[in-house]
Amino acid sequence: MASFSLSTLPWKTQLAVFVSLSLGAAGVFYYFHEMPAQARIAVHEKEIAGVQTQIEKGAATARQLPEFRQKVADLQTRLESLRPILPDEKDAADLLRRVHTLAMQSNLTILGFRPQSVNTRTLHAEWPINLELEGTYHNLGLFLDRVSKVPRIINVSGLVIEARSDPQPNATITVKCTATTFVLIDAPAAAPEAGKKTRAKAPKKS
Repeated sequence: MASFSLSTLPWKTQLAVFVSLSLGAAGVFYYFHEMPAQARIAVHEKEIAGVQTQIEKGAATARQLPEFRQKVADLQTRLESLRPILPDEKDAADLLRRVHTLAMQSNLTILGFRPQSVNTRTLHAEWPINLELEGTYHNLGLFLDRVSKVPRIINVSGLVIEARSDPQPNATITVKCTATTFVLIDAPAAAPEAGKKTRAKAPKKS
């Protein structure tokens, strides 16, 4: 059998064979090495882009941090300014009993003094009490004035005034209203058990 040698071929044919072999080798290299490498590079570039996005978000948050800290400081200052006028829970019952005393000092007869359910909000609780009073317009004015001068907040709402059908010198009107004080809540209460509601303890009736 005769042996085959490229050297026996014309130089143009030899050149064509070398070019074909080179292109084939390049194709094999690209398919088995370059394409997987490009895929890995694309994955890494995507990861790098994601990290850069997170870095940019972190930098934006860091730039806003002084502003957030200032807001927290402002809120803390506001909270401290409210402490003198918002009683603690232990003082709320005494404060509402003080309303009872102010009514008596204003020469109003107390026909009804009924504490209601406490309404708990995010940062404070509302302690309402329904009052039914009897007296004169002058005495009612004294009572409202004295309540307004109490250092702690006491809100009088739902004022209903009716003239008595049988007026007396010290009893010409009857008054119904709700006196509410607001209790500052320093920290959120523990989560209640399922199906149970958390309620603050209302003051006892006098």
